[in-house]
Amino acid sequence: MSWQVARDISEILNKAAAGGGIDRAEAVRLMHINPLSKEGYALMQTADRLSRQTFCNKGESHFHIGVNVEPCPMDCRFCSLTKGAGIFTERTEFPYQQVLAWARLAEARSADALNIMTTGTYSFEKLLEIGKLLKGAVSTPLVANTRDISHKEGERLLAAGFVGFYHAVRLGEGRDTPFSREKRIATISVLRDVGLLWMNCVEPVGPEHSVEEIVDLMFLARQYRAAYSGAMRRINFPGSPMSRYGMVNELELAKVTAVSRLVMGDIPRAHCTHEPNGTSLMAGANLLFPEVGSSPRDNRPDSSEGIGRDARACRKMLMEMGWNPDLPSNCFGSVARQVPVNAQDERLGAESVSTATTTT
Repeated sequence: MSWQVARDISEILNKAAAGGGIDRAEAVRLMHINPLSKEGYALMQTADRLSRQTFCNKGESHFHIGVNVEPCPMDCRFCSLTKGAGIFTERTEFPYQQVLAWARLAEARSADALNIMTTGTYSFEKLLEIGKLLKGAVSTPLVANTRDISHKEGERLLAAGFVGFYHAVRLGEGRDTPFSREKRIATISVLRDVGLLWMNCVEPVGPEHSVEEIVDLMFLARQYRAAYSGAMRRINFPGSPMSRYGMVNELELAKVTAVSRLVMGDIPRAHCTHEPNGTSLMAGANLLFPEVGSSPRDNRPDSSEGIGRDARACRKMLMEMGWNPDLPSNCFGSVARQVPVNAQDERLGAESVSTATTTT
């Protein structure tokens, strides 16, 4: 049996292995590879090796906390937290003390960051209050994940304790969302101008997206020098209007993750995949997201009771795939912390959910 890889693929992968990135035509060529072919395995191994060398084998865990649930009027078609989805009919905000408890748990679990996610109409002032509360209570770096912002709002996020901002030009932007590509890119420019780290992902990947559309967002992340990029697949929640397209499997997601990693080259500080999966951790990804609270991919108010993976599961997954979660973060330079064996579980009891503020 011959294990020789096609010559053109071999040349692209040899170029990519040096960390200088690849061009658009080369990325498109790699995206057309069958992930179960010899070329597919060579692609993923090249991305994996590049990440292990660049990130010094650090496995990152950025703890997602969704602070509210509502029937959001923005109606992004891939999101469960919308009026159109019809899943959530009331507005629910988790109490600050619950958010704080989750943040302390994340710190106990050695999380490298806290990703504080809100829906598009959540009060910006409340997000700032949460930032100030957490900054004074935990040492874990804070990343905001909210609506588009202005320069003044970016400066206020920094003052409140946030050091990063997760933001993506989504696949299908302007088609499956009410937002323009230009508006989303304007926020990326704001982040660069005010000094917030830009955290990114090529998302939400589905069978309906063309190779060219996916590759375009990979190069956007490179152009604006994302602190991390990666790939996330679209998850079809019950009743999702996107269900008719199906979903990409984890193997295809790993291929997209690998190509994205080679496009980014030596720019990123980490490379993510979502939902957490072991296949992508052998294809260039080293960053996972444990989840509590709301999630745009779930039909439960608290994703720790649904689709979300907890911090222990993500830690185990990283270790099983040969990544070391106890090394200092490459994204923030935080000091690794030991994991207390008696730290409570992420999942809320029914009594905790009932204390959330709910309005119609």
